[in-house]
Amino acid sequence: MSRRTRRGGGPPPEQRRGPVTARRGQVEHSTTDQRLLDTRSPGSFVHSDPWRVLRIQSEFVEGFGLLADLPPAVTVFGSARVGRDEPEYELGRRLGAALADAGYAVITGGGPGAMEAVNRGAQEAGGLSVGLGIELPFEQDLNDWVDLGVSFRYFFVRKTMFVKYAEAFVIMPGGFGTLDELFEALTLLQTGKVTRFPVVLMGTAYWSGLLEWLRSTVLGSARIKPGDLDLVTMTDDVDEAVRLILEGTGRAGPPAAGTSGDETAAEVGEVGGPAAAGGAPL
Repeated sequence: MSRRTRRGGGPPPEQRRGPVTARRGQVEHSTTDQRLLDTRSPGSFVHSDPWRVLRIQSEFVEGFGLLADLPPAVTVFGSARVGRDEPEYELGRRLGAALADAGYAVITGGGPGAMEAVNRGAQEAGGLSVGLGIELPFEQDLNDWVDLGVSFRYFFVRKTMFVKYAEAFVIMPGGFGTLDELFEALTLLQTGKVTRFPVVLMGTAYWSGLLEWLRSTVLGSARIKPGDLDLVTMTDDVDEAVRLILEGTGRAGPPAAGTSGDETAAEVGEVGGPAAAGGAPL
């Protein structure tokens, strides 16, 4: 097929910019080197999509480099809006300590509230306390109990780190962000993107209504399969949560025949979720 020509005849103006071919009105009258070396060029280029790709790449490299040598770890999510005098803060602190005693590093979002409590409990128990922060409109620094921390610009890069370098999730009561992480984990499990990965909900009073809605409405209308409800376990007991993680990741044997898991979980029809030794493959 012949190349479309200009009115005056001949091929249209053409410019090669690396792998890019530009013609007609897309031709630029300067070279890439000229624009690079021109100190008077505007700084707006750092906000362009190609430049963002490099930032995204650098965040993955930084995250992978920082976390590659982590010991076995558990990611814990929870609300930033938890005061230090609230029972939920003490629950998070005991959970962090119990996970550290079981040989796990803990990973949180690095913020205040429940995240701080878990980091604090792990750090005080002699475990490794990791915080993965996020750039937000309201400034949020990593809490003082984070031993190893990194802050991200992009949620999706941070989410990758939460999953890739953890063997299990524990979800404490929280808001939209916590719910987002919960359902993303369940979606990854449901679709087989990760396998044998325990997801434990801490706080039966907080989570039982959600699980009942999933059963009665979502499962009731055939939007999920009955087995999908087996991907999550609910408990109030820190020791039970750690036991479920140890068993689910293959670090402890299964319960003896005739014994049951968390009674509250049984009441709502939940059983221990699948889990695997080693971080989730991504």
